[in-house]
Amino acid sequence: MKTSIERGALLRAVARAQSVVERRNTIPILANVLIEAEGDTVTFRATDLDIEVVDHAPAKVERAGATTVNAVTFHDIVRKLPDGALVNLTDDGASGRLAVEAGRSNFALATLPRQDFPVMATAEYAANFTAPAPVLRRLFDKSKFAISTEETRYYLNGVYMHVADGEGGQVLRCVATDGHRLARVDAPLPEGAETMPGVIVPRKAVGELGKLLTDDDTEISVSVSETKVRFATPEITLTTKVIDGTFPDYTRVIPTQNARKLEVDASDFARAVDRVATVSSERSRAVKMQLEDDRLVLSVNAPDAGNAEEELVVAYSDDRLEIGFNAKYLQEIANQVDRENAVFLFNSAGDPTLMREGDDTSAVYVVMPMRV
Repeated sequence: MKTSIERGALLRAVARAQSVVERRNTIPILANVLIEAEGDTVTFRATDLDIEVVDHAPAKVERAGATTVNAVTFHDIVRKLPDGALVNLTDDGASGRLAVEAGRSNFALATLPRQDFPVMATAEYAANFTAPAPVLRRLFDKSKFAISTEETRYYLNGVYMHVADGEGGQVLRCVATDGHRLARVDAPLPEGAETMPGVIVPRKAVGELGKLLTDDDTEISVSVSETKVRFATPEITLTTKVIDGTFPDYTRVIPTQNARKLEVDASDFARAVDRVATVSSERSRAVKMQLEDDRLVLSVNAPDAGNAEEELVVAYSDDRLEIGFNAKYLQEIANQVDRENAVFLFNSAGDPTLMREGDDTSAVYVVMPMRV
C-alpha cells in the first residue's frame, strides 16, 4: 500500500474512527484501525465488536492495499503534524511496519495482519429511511441525559428509538429513563420508518452518533433491524448492535392528571438551582421548592455545610405546594429547554412531576420528587 493524504482530512477520519476503540483491550487487534486504500479513497475502520465506525477520506493512491495500526498512536502522530502537511503512508506488507512520512518527520508503526481484523457482519434491515441531522440530533441530545448507568438494569443503558402514536398521528420517538427521571422526545415520522422495530441504542453509540450529526445540512441514512442499527452520511458510517432487552412500558409513569402549573424562565431557574445547591451534600443534593402566589422559593438545608435560599418571580396561581427534588435532575431537565419558559405540572409532593417547553408536547420530561 502506498498513498498520500492531506493532514486535515486524515485527522478528521482517524479521530472519528479511533474514538470507538477501547483503551483497555485484551484482544490486540481491537486496539488497531484498519486502513484500506483503493481508487481515490482511503477507508478507516475501527470496532469494539459492538460498534463499528467506517470513515472515508479522499487520497492519492499509488498502490492499493490494506493494513492495521494502533489507532491511538496513529491519531496522536497525525494530530501533532503541522497543518496542511501532505502525509505519505507506505506499507510493503513484509516488514510489519507502516511508514508515516510528512515533511521531515518519519515514523514506522508496528502493524497487525488485516486478515485478523473483525468486520461486523452485514444485516438485513427491516426499515430504511433518511432524516435531517438536526432532527436526529434533537431526538438523541434531549433524551440521552436520562440514560441509566446501572449495569444491572442493562435495558435502560440506552435510548429507546421506536415508532409511537403521537397527538397528530405516528411519530419517531426516543425515550430514556433511569427510574428517577424520564425524557420522551418526538419528531415527525420519516417516510420508510413505519415498519421499524423498536430498538435500544446503547449509551456509547449515542455518544458516537453525536459526531455524525454536527452538520445541519446533512441527511442521515438510517437502517434498523432487530439486532443492529446503522447511521450513515456520505463520509462516515456508524453501525451498532442494539441492547438485547425489553424497554419497560414508560407510558405508565408519565402523569396525565397533574393540574398545578408553574411557568418559569428556564435559564434563570437552572442557575438559581445551581446556586442554592452549592451548599448541599453531594450524596443527596436535595432542593426544596415552595410555591405560592407567583413566588417560587428554592431552599437547601445541609446541617453540615449551611443553608441557602433564593426567590424567583414565576407564574403560579394554584394551591401552596412544597416539594423536593435532586438538584442535578432539576438542572439537567431545565437545560433541555430551548425556548425561554419551562412549564412544570405538579400533582402533590409525592407524585411524579412533568416538565415541557411552553405548550410544546413533542418533548416532555418526568422527574420523581424526593423527601426533604
